[in-house]
Amino acid sequence: LPIVGLINFLLGLIIAFMSSLQLKQFGANIYVASLVGVAMVSELGPIMTAIIVAGRSGSAFAAELGTMKISEEVDALFTMGFDPTRFLAIPKLIAAVIVVPFLTVFSDLAAILGGLLVGVTMLDLTATGYISQTIWTLTLFDVFWGVGKSAVFAVLITWIACFRGFRARGGAASVGEATTSAVVSSLFLIILTDSLFSVILRYWG
Repeated sequence: LPIVGLINFLLGLIIAFMSSLQLKQFGANIYVASLVGVAMVSELGPIMTAIIVAGRSGSAFAAELGTMKISEEVDALFTMGFDPTRFLAIPKLIAAVIVVPFLTVFSDLAAILGGLLVGVTMLDLTATGYISQTIWTLTLFDVFWGVGKSAVFAVLITWIACFRGFRARGGAASVGEATTSAVVSSLFLIILTDSLFSVILRYWG
Protein backbone atom coordinates (compact mmCIF):
# COMPACT_ATOMS: atom_id res chain seq x y z
CA LEU A 1 0.00 0.00 0.00
CA PRO A 2 2.65 2.62 0.86
CA ILE A 3 4.70 2.11 -2.31
CA VAL A 4 1.62 1.91 -4.57
CA GLY A 5 0.15 4.99 -2.94
CA LEU A 6 3.36 7.02 -3.12
CA ILE A 7 4.19 6.19 -6.74
CA ASN A 8 0.69 6.91 -8.02
CA PHE A 9 0.40 10.06 -5.90
CA LEU A 10 3.59 11.37 -7.52
CA LEU A 11 2.40 10.26 -10.96
CA GLY A 12 -0.88 12.13 -10.54
CA LEU A 13 1.04 15.16 -9.33
CA ILE A 14 3.38 15.06 -12.34
CA ILE A 15 0.53 14.67 -14.85
CA ALA A 16 -1.36 17.57 -13.27
CA PHE A 17 1.73 19.78 -13.20
CA MET A 18 2.77 19.09 -16.80
CA SER A 19 -0.75 19.44 -18.20
CA SER A 20 -1.34 22.66 -16.25
CA LEU A 21 1.59 24.31 -18.04
CA GLN A 22 -0.35 23.98 -21.30
CA LEU A 23 -3.96 24.24 -20.16
CA LYS A 24 -3.63 27.39 -18.10
CA GLN A 25 -2.52 29.29 -21.22
CA PHE A 26 -6.13 28.87 -22.41
CA GLY A 27 -7.80 29.38 -19.04
CA ALA A 28 -8.68 25.69 -18.89
CA ASN A 29 -7.22 24.92 -15.47
CA ILE A 30 -10.29 22.98 -14.38
CA TYR A 31 -9.71 20.37 -17.08
CA VAL A 32 -6.53 19.26 -15.30
CA ALA A 33 -8.87 17.33 -12.98
CA SER A 34 -10.49 15.61 -15.97
CA LEU A 35 -7.16 14.69 -17.51
CA VAL A 36 -5.72 13.25 -14.31
CA GLY A 37 -8.92 11.35 -13.50
CA VAL A 38 -9.39 9.71 -16.90
CA ALA A 39 -5.69 8.98 -17.47
CA MET A 40 -5.15 7.38 -14.06
CA VAL A 41 -8.44 5.49 -13.65
CA SER A 42 -8.63 3.94 -17.10
CA GLU A 43 -4.96 3.55 -18.03
CA LEU A 44 -2.06 4.47 -15.79
CA GLY A 45 -3.51 3.38 -12.44
CA PRO A 46 -4.01 -0.27 -13.44
CA ILE A 47 -0.75 -0.54 -15.35
CA MET A 48 1.43 1.10 -12.68
CA THR A 49 -0.13 -1.03 -9.97
CA ALA A 50 0.44 -4.17 -12.04
CA ILE A 51 4.10 -3.24 -12.62
CA ILE A 52 4.65 -2.76 -8.88
CA VAL A 53 2.89 -6.05 -8.06
CA ALA A 54 4.96 -7.86 -10.70
CA GLY A 55 8.18 -6.56 -9.16
CA ARG A 56 7.11 -7.18 -5.57
CA SER A 57 4.81 -10.21 -5.52
CA GLY A 58 5.52 -11.82 -8.88
CA SER A 59 9.19 -12.11 -8.07
CA ALA A 60 8.36 -13.51 -4.61
CA PHE A 61 6.08 -16.16 -6.14
CA ALA A 62 8.75 -17.25 -8.61
CA ALA A 63 11.48 -17.31 -5.96
CA GLU A 64 9.35 -19.30 -3.51
CA LEU A 65 8.29 -21.92 -6.04
CA GLY A 66 11.76 -22.07 -7.59
CA THR A 67 13.30 -22.75 -4.19
CA MET A 68 10.69 -25.42 -3.45
CA LYS A 69 11.36 -26.98 -6.85
CA ILE A 70 15.13 -27.30 -6.50
CA SER A 71 14.83 -28.49 -2.89
CA GLU A 72 12.42 -31.21 -4.12
CA GLU A 73 9.55 -29.99 -1.94
CA VAL A 74 7.29 -29.89 -5.01
CA ASP A 75 8.18 -33.51 -5.78
CA ALA A 76 7.42 -34.42 -2.16
CA LEU A 77 3.96 -32.86 -2.42
CA PHE A 78 3.32 -34.84 -5.60
CA THR A 79 4.48 -38.04 -3.89
CA MET A 80 2.08 -37.39 -0.99
CA GLY A 81 -0.80 -37.14 -3.44
CA PHE A 82 -1.14 -33.35 -3.61
CA ASP A 83 -1.48 -31.53 -6.91
CA PRO A 84 1.32 -28.91 -6.68
CA THR A 85 -0.51 -26.53 -9.02
CA ARG A 86 -3.74 -26.63 -7.02
CA PHE A 87 -1.92 -26.59 -3.68
CA LEU A 88 0.67 -23.85 -4.44
CA ALA A 89 -0.39 -21.81 -7.48
CA ILE A 90 -4.18 -21.52 -7.25
CA PRO A 91 -4.20 -19.79 -3.81
CA LYS A 92 -1.72 -17.22 -5.16
CA LEU A 93 -3.89 -16.68 -8.22
CA ILE A 94 -7.06 -16.17 -6.18
CA ALA A 95 -5.28 -13.80 -3.79
CA ALA A 96 -3.87 -11.70 -6.63
CA VAL A 97 -7.19 -11.46 -8.48
CA ILE A 98 -8.89 -10.26 -5.28
CA VAL A 99 -6.21 -7.86 -4.04
CA VAL A 100 -4.85 -6.19 -7.20
CA PRO A 101 -8.19 -4.53 -8.16
CA PHE A 102 -8.43 -3.07 -4.65
CA LEU A 103 -4.84 -1.84 -4.96
CA THR A 104 -5.78 -0.25 -8.28
CA VAL A 105 -8.69 1.65 -6.73
CA PHE A 106 -6.36 2.81 -3.95
CA SER A 107 -3.78 3.93 -6.51
CA ASP A 108 -6.45 5.86 -8.44
CA LEU A 109 -7.44 7.73 -5.30
CA ALA A 110 -3.79 8.49 -4.50
CA ALA A 111 -3.22 9.84 -8.03
CA ILE A 112 -6.32 12.03 -7.86
CA LEU A 113 -5.08 13.34 -4.52
CA GLY A 114 -1.75 14.21 -6.15
CA GLY A 115 -3.54 16.09 -8.91
CA LEU A 116 -5.70 17.83 -6.30
CA LEU A 117 -2.58 19.09 -4.53
CA VAL A 118 -1.34 20.73 -7.74
CA GLY A 119 -4.81 22.09 -8.53
CA VAL A 120 -5.22 23.74 -5.14
CA THR A 121 -1.68 25.04 -4.66
CA MET A 122 -0.75 26.10 -8.21
CA LEU A 123 -3.93 26.58 -10.24
CA ASP A 124 -6.10 28.43 -7.72
CA LEU A 125 -8.76 25.72 -7.87
CA THR A 126 -10.87 24.80 -4.88
CA ALA A 127 -10.82 21.25 -3.54
CA THR A 128 -14.59 21.03 -4.02
CA GLY A 129 -14.38 22.22 -7.63
CA TYR A 130 -11.54 19.83 -8.46
CA ILE A 131 -13.32 16.81 -6.98
CA SER A 132 -16.64 17.77 -8.62
CA GLN A 133 -14.95 18.04 -12.02
CA THR A 134 -13.29 14.64 -11.53
CA ILE A 135 -16.59 12.99 -10.59
CA TRP A 136 -18.38 14.69 -13.50
CA THR A 137 -15.75 13.47 -15.98
CA LEU A 138 -15.41 9.87 -14.84
CA THR A 139 -18.05 7.27 -15.62
CA LEU A 140 -18.71 3.91 -14.01
CA PHE A 141 -17.47 2.32 -17.22
CA ASP A 142 -14.06 3.99 -16.77
CA VAL A 143 -13.81 2.70 -13.21
CA PHE A 144 -14.89 -0.86 -14.01
CA TRP A 145 -12.72 -0.91 -17.15
CA GLY A 146 -9.63 -0.08 -15.10
CA VAL A 147 -10.52 -2.54 -12.34
CA GLY A 148 -11.25 -5.27 -14.89
CA LYS A 149 -7.90 -4.73 -16.57
CA SER A 150 -6.14 -4.96 -13.23
CA ALA A 151 -7.76 -8.36 -12.59
CA VAL A 152 -6.47 -9.60 -15.95
CA PHE A 153 -3.01 -8.26 -15.14
CA ALA A 154 -3.14 -10.12 -11.80
CA VAL A 155 -3.84 -13.40 -13.63
CA LEU A 156 -0.94 -12.79 -16.01
CA ILE A 157 1.50 -11.91 -13.22
CA THR A 158 0.62 -14.96 -11.13
CA TRP A 159 0.54 -17.33 -14.09
CA ILE A 160 3.95 -16.36 -15.46
CA ALA A 161 5.54 -16.20 -11.98
CA CYS A 162 4.31 -19.67 -11.02
CA PHE A 163 5.23 -21.05 -14.44
CA ARG A 164 8.80 -19.76 -14.16
CA GLY A 165 9.07 -20.97 -10.56
CA PHE A 166 7.95 -24.50 -11.39
CA ARG A 167 10.43 -24.66 -14.27
CA ALA A 168 13.47 -23.86 -12.10
CA ARG A 169 16.19 -26.51 -12.42
CA GLY A 170 19.60 -26.99 -10.83
CA GLY A 171 20.82 -24.87 -7.94
CA ALA A 172 20.37 -21.45 -6.39
CA ALA A 173 21.39 -19.66 -9.59
CA SER A 174 18.32 -21.02 -11.35
CA VAL A 175 16.08 -19.44 -8.70
CA GLY A 176 17.54 -16.03 -9.52
CA GLU A 177 17.10 -16.68 -13.23
CA ALA A 178 13.49 -17.77 -12.72
CA THR A 179 12.76 -14.66 -10.66
CA THR A 180 14.31 -12.30 -13.21
CA SER A 181 12.57 -14.06 -16.07
CA ALA A 182 9.21 -13.89 -14.26
CA VAL A 183 9.45 -10.13 -13.72
CA VAL A 184 10.63 -9.33 -17.26
CA SER A 185 8.01 -11.59 -18.85
CA SER A 186 5.28 -10.14 -16.64
CA LEU A 187 6.18 -6.56 -17.58
CA PHE A 188 6.17 -7.45 -21.28
CA LEU A 189 2.79 -9.19 -21.05
CA ILE A 190 1.28 -6.32 -19.03
CA ILE A 191 2.30 -3.76 -21.66
CA LEU A 192 1.19 -6.00 -24.52
CA THR A 193 -2.17 -6.76 -22.93
CA ASP A 194 -2.78 -3.10 -22.11
CA SER A 195 -2.13 -2.26 -25.77
CA LEU A 196 -4.67 -4.88 -26.83
CA PHE A 197 -7.20 -3.46 -24.36
CA SER A 198 -6.66 0.00 -25.86
CA VAL A 199 -7.33 -1.31 -29.36
CA ILE A 200 -10.44 -3.17 -28.17
CA LEU A 201 -11.74 -0.04 -26.42
CA ARG A 202 -11.08 2.08 -29.51
CA TYR A 203 -13.10 -0.14 -31.86
CA TRP A 204 -15.70 -1.02 -29.23
CA GLY A 205 -16.39 2.64 -28.64
